[in-house]
Amino acid sequence: MNRELHICHLYYDILNLYGDNGNIRTMEKRLAWRGIGSKVTRLSFGEVNRDDDYDIIFIGGGQDFEQTLLLEDLSRRKGADIRAAIADGKTFLCICGGYQLLGHYYDTDQGRMEGLSLVDLYTEQGSPRLISNVVLESPELSTPIVGFENHGGRTYINHNQPLGKVLFGYGNNGQDGHEGVRYKNVVGTYLHGPLLPKNPQVCDLLLGQALERKCGDGALTPLPDVEEREANEY
Repeated sequence: MNRELHICHLYYDILNLYGDNGNIRTMEKRLAWRGIGSKVTRLSFGEVNRDDDYDIIFIGGGQDFEQTLLLEDLSRRKGADIRAAIADGKTFLCICGGYQLLGHYYDTDQGRMEGLSLVDLYTEQGSPRLISNVVLESPELSTPIVGFENHGGRTYINHNQPLGKVLFGYGNNGQDGHEGVRYKNVVGTYLHGPLLPKNPQVCDLLLGQALERKCGDGALTPLPDVEEREANEY
């Protein structure tokens, strides 16, 4: 079977805080360096391409105002396809605002912003904003997960698995010591930076599970990752 991954980048021109679009370029590069093909389809507001061969779906971060605008588009045009893709085991990476939209709702000063209820989590606005560099520990990875967070929302993931344990920073809500969420093949997180260039193991985790689902073989040839490790350690 052809080892090529099809990546869908949702709202590429709207949700791009702190260089989140760099996550797409990182996935493309780490596949190309291994001789694995990739194709990226970029969809924005009002656009629908019901192409059922997407392997990875990426949603970046944005402001509350942008999320409100996108909710109707997600609900009316893309929500059913996203729900089916999650149930089918496709890989998702959702950052900050994209992470919050996965849940049931986000309570803000202006009222409740209904989410897509794709993952059992919810968000409430708090003060002050949680702004910090972040270091996480994950039992699946040999290196820490690092990034930058800046969010007013406090997210609670109920009984779901977190992405990691907070060693430095605030995480989901600044209280329970957890950051992000893992659900099926979905990763939601507040970490910007962008996330994947400084965390090659996280990138390979996503690529590997997408390849496993598509080809039955998620093995990836190791890469030197000298500069990536230096960035992570710094």
